[in-house]
Amino acid sequence: MIKILSLDGGGIRGIIPAMVLNEIEKRTGKPVSRLFDLVAGTSTGGLLALGLTKPDAEGKPEYSAHDMVKLYEEHGKEIFSRSCWYRITSLGFLADYKYPPDGMKKVYARYFGAARLREALCNVLITAYEIEIRSPFFFRSTRARELASYDYTMQDVAFAATAAPTYFSPYKLTIEDGEYYALIDGGVYANNPGICAYIEASITWPEEDILLLSLGTGEQKTPLPYDEAERWGLAGWARPLLNIVFDGVSYTVDYQLRLLLPPQKPGGPRYYRLQPEMKQECQLDDASPENIRKLKMRARMLIEAHSDSLDLLCHQLLR
Repeated sequence: MIKILSLDGGGIRGIIPAMVLNEIEKRTGKPVSRLFDLVAGTSTGGLLALGLTKPDAEGKPEYSAHDMVKLYEEHGKEIFSRSCWYRITSLGFLADYKYPPDGMKKVYARYFGAARLREALCNVLITAYEIEIRSPFFFRSTRARELASYDYTMQDVAFAATAAPTYFSPYKLTIEDGEYYALIDGGVYANNPGICAYIEASITWPEEDILLLSLGTGEQKTPLPYDEAERWGLAGWARPLLNIVFDGVSYTVDYQLRLLLPPQKPGGPRYYRLQPEMKQECQLDDASPENIRKLKMRARMLIEAHSDSLDLLCHQLLR
């Protein structure tokens, strides 16, 4: 059975799947890169996928899921940071992107160094979107191992994967002969990359059955009242529309995977989806200590509510 991990986008809310994975690592005694054959990620999920499969000097995982939780706790505010001068010159980000890339660059350089995509300890699939040719773009470790020209640094992949529209500018990924790709966050078409991962695994291992764990970053339940929305113009719709696109894609993929991977008897579930419900709006860039505390609490509640399912999943992963 081929084991797949799919990680949704969601900015700072990525701390939720990081905590679930920390629990799985504790229960199995093994790192994520040894439990799964393929790890797929969008946006913050791509950041997690890269961090959990980056090797150290001895070829072992450099970061545990617990380390990735710390990344959000200790460096979230550094990634989502802007100076007073930037606030003024961007007119409160109406005339520019909400955040400059400086903080992100420092954090990614610190975590990924010179590591390259081909070095990932298991297969990874990271989504992005190319805005000049208007096409989905996939970073695949399998292809990076075959083609040197496709073997980007993990820093480059992380930049491209997390360039969320309106929050950060597109990432210009330079390739040979002065050409480049202009890339943004793949959440615009695959905020839940589960179906992309399913197809990738079906092509790579066509004769094998599939076990897929999909981890969300929070189901937004805050309503958008008609009385307010009917008066919104372009500026009013910009941020809510992005969240609607992300959520709508995630729901659709969940529905598709439930049909594609029904439970087997006596083998048990082949598809797990863990997604906490957010009764209050939680912005993907809110890295305040209070919000981090609330997100961690949501993650603990999610783990407790699904403890039996996690036990069964861990048993399947160790088989």
